[in-house]
Amino acid sequence: MDRSNSPDVPRRAAALLAAAVTVTAFCAGDLLARSYPFGPRTRSVNDLGNQYVPFHAHLWDLLHGRAHGGLLVNWQSGYGTSFLPDLGTYLGSPFALLVALFPRDGVDLAVYTVTLLKTASAAAAMAWLLLTLRPGPRWAAALLGASYALCGWSTADASYNPMWLDGLIALPLLCLVGERALTGRRLLPGVLVVALAWTANFYTAYMATLGAALVLLLRLLLTRPPRRQALAAAGRAVLTTALGVGLAAPLVTVVYAGTRHAYPGRVRQFAPVPTEDVAARLLPATYGFGSPALYVGLTALLLALALPFHRAVPVPVRTGWTALVIAVALSLQWGPTHLVWHAFATPQGSPYRQAFVLCGLLVIAAWHAVAYGLPHRRALGAATALLVLAVAVASRSTLVRPYTWIVLPLALAGALGGLVLLGRAGPRHRLAGLAVVLLLGAQVGETAATSAVAARLRLGHLDDYAPWGERQETQAAAIAGADGWPRYRTDPGREQTVGNDPLLVGGEGAQYYSSLTPDVLSRTLTALGDGWTSRGRSVQSLDNAVTDVVFSVGARVHSPPDPHQKHQVPGGGPVRVTRRDVPPLVTVRPGPDRRPFGPSPYRNQELLLGSRVYTVPRVTVDDDGGRPLPSRRVGTANALSGPTVTARCPAGTQVYLWAPHFSGTARLGGGTPARFRFEHPRNRAAMEPLGTAPASGRLRIALTPDRPGRIPPGAVGCLDTARLDTAAARLKTTGATRVTVSGGTVRAELPAGSTGVAVVAAPRIAGWRCAAGNGPERPAGDFHGLIAVPLDAGATSVTCTFHPPGLRLGTAVGAASLLTLVLLTAVRAVRRRRAPAPPTTTSPRERVTTAS
Repeated sequence: MDRSNSPDVPRRAAALLAAAVTVTAFCAGDLLARSYPFGPRTRSVNDLGNQYVPFHAHLWDLLHGRAHGGLLVNWQSGYGTSFLPDLGTYLGSPFALLVALFPRDGVDLAVYTVTLLKTASAAAAMAWLLLTLRPGPRWAAALLGASYALCGWSTADASYNPMWLDGLIALPLLCLVGERALTGRRLLPGVLVVALAWTANFYTAYMATLGAALVLLLRLLLTRPPRRQALAAAGRAVLTTALGVGLAAPLVTVVYAGTRHAYPGRVRQFAPVPTEDVAARLLPATYGFGSPALYVGLTALLLALALPFHRAVPVPVRTGWTALVIAVALSLQWGPTHLVWHAFATPQGSPYRQAFVLCGLLVIAAWHAVAYGLPHRRALGAATALLVLAVAVASRSTLVRPYTWIVLPLALAGALGGLVLLGRAGPRHRLAGLAVVLLLGAQVGETAATSAVAARLRLGHLDDYAPWGERQETQAAAIAGADGWPRYRTDPGREQTVGNDPLLVGGEGAQYYSSLTPDVLSRTLTALGDGWTSRGRSVQSLDNAVTDVVFSVGARVHSPPDPHQKHQVPGGGPVRVTRRDVPPLVTVRPGPDRRPFGPSPYRNQELLLGSRVYTVPRVTVDDDGGRPLPSRRVGTANALSGPTVTARCPAGTQVYLWAPHFSGTARLGGGTPARFRFEHPRNRAAMEPLGTAPASGRLRIALTPDRPGRIPPGAVGCLDTARLDTAAARLKTTGATRVTVSGGTVRAELPAGSTGVAVVAAPRIAGWRCAAGNGPERPAGDFHGLIAVPLDAGATSVTCTFHPPGLRLGTAVGAASLLTLVLLTAVRAVRRRRAPAPPTTTSPRERVTTAS
């Protein structure tokens, strides 16, 4: 069979060219910005360094059998958290599995490669879609595919949230599913595509599904099939989507349940950005965190603007696609439709996460402007006039920077010059190749410049983190040498490198940063004096002797402050490990304690410990030499003197300062300064150890604030370490004699005659079910936020098993969808087999003769 005339040949060629152009422009942008891996500047900003890279490192550990935990429970983060929701949010893409092919210390390069391949795949998928919608020049499909994949949303927003790039791939693929529904082709491939898209990242897949539905609706309006056929096509599309989402339900429902149990963070109200900012983000080399990144390249933008004036395009086509682009653009700026795009919840970050859908529609509109033949001069002139008007409006925006005025005229000259030259020469003229090269070169150049500008400006706007290096190597080695899980935990330390240190460098600590951080974890650790960032969703390690005993932290790593991070106190010695004799992971308490947590973290720690170990003295704050007060606000210190906190502690006790709303440093006597970081509403400062109380018992804590803050009553706690050692020894004596942890199951053997309540040193997140001895499994109880199991008479063991909320429902929905798909496929196969053979014009005798 001759495949040279197959429609897949030009689509395949265009897809490969689009991917090649995308890879070239993507790498060129990082080369211009001197970003990793082509320069000294890090790419790991914000969530890329805090979440995406560490979660891929944990996936590497899982795939190589080195992780503590499994698919159900991540025992390394947050003292034990549900892992399936994070898997569905950050690691659901099949591209994530490629991390296993890289060395463990090459995780940053692995994530970069995954990001690059995702972007190239989006370009290839869009190029394939364009040639499916209508035949046209391959070079144009490739150029526009690359324009879509490297749109402003991709280079400015998704480049450091690479899980969103699965939505960039999903939009053209789901549009292709819609095309299959129009032609009545088999359900199975379409269902699998939908399932893959929703499994990879259901958040952006939801937006892509809405966009694909709008494209299908417009296609039905433009093709105008008979009513029965139109309803049948719409029904096939709905059925395909429903079955695909159903197949993805085991993961989607778990993620949804995880969001219901997550710490709420901050609720934001949507406010549309000014028109000049929207216009600015259409242009190259602009950047803004909270505005819609709509850049698609000037060639694609000119073609989209020329579509309404392109007389070779049928009026319904140019009217329909132009109207759809305008309608979606307006929906970005209107509150009700904004909520629809974001599943009825305004994001805590950028409110324009659906902008990639509009970028895709702009590219499809541009394709229709070139697929019917290049726009004539008048159409290009009108498009240029509209572009000049947009530039004039955008010039009033602060998002337009000097870079823009350098890149814009060069890109415009390349785009217009290439289109005009191609129009004059014709598709078969020898100058046509030069024109195409000029267009592709202009696209690569302006996109690389736009990507480089975004990479450079992000570093000044967002927190950034160094890629894997000597610091992480040293930390990982220290943790591996001290690790004793599950006999005790090894905490990576208070001096964090990223928000998910346990996933990146190993160990089992309190640190955890996810969109799905459990509410019970964040609130429990906050009550104990812990700090957090990201409005409560990034909990930190708490360097405190009492909580180390409570959570069975037997080894703690101490590192010098990371010099790469801002807001750090300079200095510090080498990486070292301190050890503590702690109770096992499962302890036995006399009975349930119904007292709620109070305002003092020191008393709350004592509730969990079951012993009084702190002295909490009265403190006074002297900010300006005036009358001391029990609690007062502190401002920025002047050059002569700073505010001080005075109190009296028993000699030799360990002194802690709890000042959650203070930002700056605190120093006890001549000791090492401790760093407190508070910034409302984003950051809350953690309790810090300051040193040992002197023989006199009089404390003078010098504060150096860097912004106005507040020192609360009861800020100072004086820990009697002898009492703590006694309490720890008692809990160890009465605690479990043996603890085993296997995936999502904890088993503990208890001393004979144990009574009261067994407490597992893990947060009581939804999904835990426990049994005492041979008793029935019941939902776990709660002991001040930890897992509790009432002990029956004679019980000598406890077993707790984690059942991810939503998994049972998702599995049932998935099984029903799979059964329905199998039945529909079987019915269709039977009908096809029973269908009469097509009539033939040759007789049986003639066929036999021919065959012989």
